[in-house]
Amino acid sequence: MSDFHSGFHPGQLVMVDIQGKSLDFATAEFLRVNKVRAVCLFRKNLGTEAEVKQLTADLRNVMGPQALIGLDQEGGSVVRATFLPQAPSAMALGAAGDAALSEQVGAAVARGLRSIGINWNFAPVLDINNNPANPVIAERSFSEDADEVTRLAGAWMRGSLAEGVACCVKHFPGHGDTHVDSHLALPTVDKSRAELDALELRPFKDLRDEAPAVMTAHIVYPQIDPEHPATLSTKILGDILRREWGYEGVVITDALMMKAIYERYGYARAAVMAIQAGADMILAQGDLQEQAAAIQALHEAFAKGELTAEQGQRARARLDALANAYPVRHDDYEFEQRQLDDQLMRAAWSAGLAALHGAQAPALDRPLRVYTQASVDSDGVSEAGPSGQLVRGLFAGFGDVEFVALDSIDALDWAQVPLDGRLNVLASNHRARYNGAAAGWQPDLHLVLWNPFQALDVKAPTVVTWGYAEGALAGLQAWLEGRAQATAQSPVSL
Repeated sequence: MSDFHSGFHPGQLVMVDIQGKSLDFATAEFLRVNKVRAVCLFRKNLGTEAEVKQLTADLRNVMGPQALIGLDQEGGSVVRATFLPQAPSAMALGAAGDAALSEQVGAAVARGLRSIGINWNFAPVLDINNNPANPVIAERSFSEDADEVTRLAGAWMRGSLAEGVACCVKHFPGHGDTHVDSHLALPTVDKSRAELDALELRPFKDLRDEAPAVMTAHIVYPQIDPEHPATLSTKILGDILRREWGYEGVVITDALMMKAIYERYGYARAAVMAIQAGADMILAQGDLQEQAAAIQALHEAFAKGELTAEQGQRARARLDALANAYPVRHDDYEFEQRQLDDQLMRAAWSAGLAALHGAQAPALDRPLRVYTQASVDSDGVSEAGPSGQLVRGLFAGFGDVEFVALDSIDALDWAQVPLDGRLNVLASNHRARYNGAAAGWQPDLHLVLWNPFQALDVKAPTVVTWGYAEGALAGLQAWLEGRAQATAQSPVSL
């Protein structure tokens, strides 16, 4: 059943990942034979800028003019192409609160991606982070307010689309109110349809006519569908998104290898269920055998009538339309434009800087003691956090700094902190909440360089950067040295 009517092949509905920083013969052959037209790139695939351009050119040659080459370039901690100008996190833009700035940032992100042959960016995030315990969204969300998410994410998306890179809003129907990471387990959001309509669903509904693509969430909403996570739910994808809302853009699943799906359904079954539910494309990571198993499962489902020819044709038509509207390009990223975009990103980071609880910059001649974590590894979703060395660099303008870099910042024993007249500064450079580990800590100044909700864990004058790209750290250093203000308003309750 590999072709009905016009050469349809189930591989056209599958996005895969690849190994390595270049396209090897076996992978190229796999893509060709299985008619795969979509690849998602990850950090492991990105070498130098020149290598990435070569890789995307090779992929485009193998997959054809309707190739879809995607990655996660949200800004903040979730960026894959780190050699491009570093965009602020969504929440930094939420703190700045400027829709025009958000649109300019979205456009600048797209210019960079377009130049390296990426035509599909899995951003912006429409999740409303109204749960401070959320382990995976946090500063990736624009706000805890639905209207603000719609306003700022919508502007960001319009900027990207105007520059020729498709967006993909995520994670439908909302990943903001979870305390479980779906990479590791299956979260549940036990809310009624009315509650979801009032909050989580609003940005998705408001932007559905503009968003060319939607990514699903591996989350169970038991009051709508107690059986299946949204990715595999006909009640959520088919009934709400497709029929009730009339959404005709592309629906792609989040990665099926995430434990929330993989451990319960396995690749092959989940691939079929997702298309049955209303998705057009499945994101099937893994080795070539696992990817082949997902494609084979779709083959068999079409052959047995579990999936209809009409479903296959409709999904392919939506994907064709996306690829035709946003083709792979390799436009030159002129030096001058790149410089302007970098300046824009830095200015946007600075505009989001927020001082809470009366935080004031210390005098440059004040003796300081700075506590931080020596290094913070990547968790696979986010890039590696700012190292102790980067934190040390923030204080280059101060005359007398005692620097304490711990293996784990959670192990800091405040009873051992000397009370000797030094100003004690805590620089939180890891992502996890302290969850009680910081009880009794009393720094004179708390610098929150990543997860803003750490501001709730440590009672102290606090400055929040919403991220740790160069622009974020440069803005913070300017504040510390008295050269800049931190006047943004937090878009979440801190």
